[in-house]
Parts: sequence; structure tokens; C-alpha cells
Amino acid sequence: MNAVTAVIADDEPLLRAQLRSRLAKLWPELRVVHEMENGRDVEQVVAEHAPSLFFLDIHMPGVNGLEAARAVGKRAHVVFVTAYDQYAVEAFEQGAIDYVLKPFNEERLSTTVARLKERLSSGPPPPIEELVANLAARLGGKASDHLKWIKASVGQSVRLIPVEDILFFQSDEKYTRVVTAEGEVLIRKPIKELLDELDPEQFWQVHRATLVNVDAIASVRRGMKDQAEIGLKGSAETLVVSRNFTHLFKQM
Repeated sequence: MNAVTAVIADDEPLLRAQLRSRLAKLWPELRVVHEMENGRDVEQVVAEHAPSLFFLDIHMPGVNGLEAARAVGKRAHVVFVTAYDQYAVEAFEQGAIDYVLKPFNEERLSTTVARLKERLSSGPPPPIEELVANLAARLGGKASDHLKWIKASVGQSVRLIPVEDILFFQSDEKYTRVVTAEGEVLIRKPIKELLDELDPEQFWQVHRATLVNVDAIASVRRGMKDQAEIGLKGSAETLVVSRNFTHLFKQM
């Protein structure tokens, strides 16, 4: 059997490096022959490298993973990289193409590697047009450019925190606290910048310095001076809602 080669396409250099590192551990024989920031020039990459596999991030700017997969066609096996497991898993399970969730989980990636080895030994890549169309329909309006995870420096390493795990953000003059049920980290990204990048349906601004994950709200009660107070799931902290934002909770 010829050597198994792969191309990784993701617009985040850190994530490309993490995937490459985990693949090297789980599949030492695999050779990553090329990396891409998006799906542009995928035809040229196929012609030049003839890879066995493509790891394609669905939500790359420019030419995204779905468009790139259409161009790859049956010339290589495709693995989609996605943060949208709740929208895509069913479509993947029904098809002959695998997926990897971000941030990368070694156990899940190990399952993907095992499936890929089996598929590589069983024949040519399957047709993907129907699955790609299905994914495009499922992701529809979900495939936005909203922030999917927060990158935070912890010592000498970088931690990736899925935004759905974050209870709230709270800023002071220099740093922003990123609080989850497991603990917290500090980042330098200000609230104003986070407001522009996060899904406004998932994170509400409740104070000039505070954004809360709507799914993390356990209770809202009347506080002092016409303010409200938010109780959170998985945290003993209470968030103060300033008067400018109490209207968000009128119907709750």
C-alpha cells in the first residue's frame, strides 16, 4: 500500500499545528504533506501532492470546507473539521465521511483514525455530493463567523475554551475574566471586541463590563436601585444587571 498522505486546511495556524501534532501521535505513518489557510487552490494542491486525505475546516473564510470538498470530489477521502457538532453529527453518521470536532479531542480523533484506515483499505473515496449538500442545508444560517472558542494563555501553553462552556465574561481596565464551571482564565480581549465577535443570541450584555451566556442563566431576581441580579448554573457568583439592560429580562 502506498504511503498515506494528508492535507490540513484550517484558517487558524494554532489549530492546524494541534491537529498535526495529535495525528503524529495517533498515526505516526501518516505524512502531512501540505497545509492551507482556506480551500482556495485546492485543485492545484490535489494535482501537486495527490493526498490520500483532506482535513477540511468547514468554516474557513474565502473558499470554505464544503466548497473545497466539492472540488476534491472522489480523488481523496475527506474529513470535515467542525465546531458545530449539534448541527452536523447526524449528517455525518449517515454518510461515509468522518468529522473531527474542535477543540480536538484525542479519543474522538483516535476513532476517526481507525475509521480512515478501514476506509483507505476498502476502496476509493465515496461520492460526497449528497452529503455536502445535506451539510450545507443543515448548517445554513448556523455557519456564521461568530467566535467559536476563546484562546487563553496558561503558563507556556494555549488553552482553547469552547464559547458554549463559558458562563460569562467580565472586564476591568486591562483584562477580561473568562469564567466557566471549572474555573477562569484572563484574556486581553475587551468586552467591546467580544460583542462584535460572539453570537448575540447566545451572549447578552447585561452591564457595560459583563456578557453572560443565556444558557447559563439559572435565575433573575430584582436587586437594589432598579437593578436585577442573575444567578448562574454551575457558579455561586451573582451578576448585576445594570438598569440599561433590565429590559432584556422583562419577559423572563
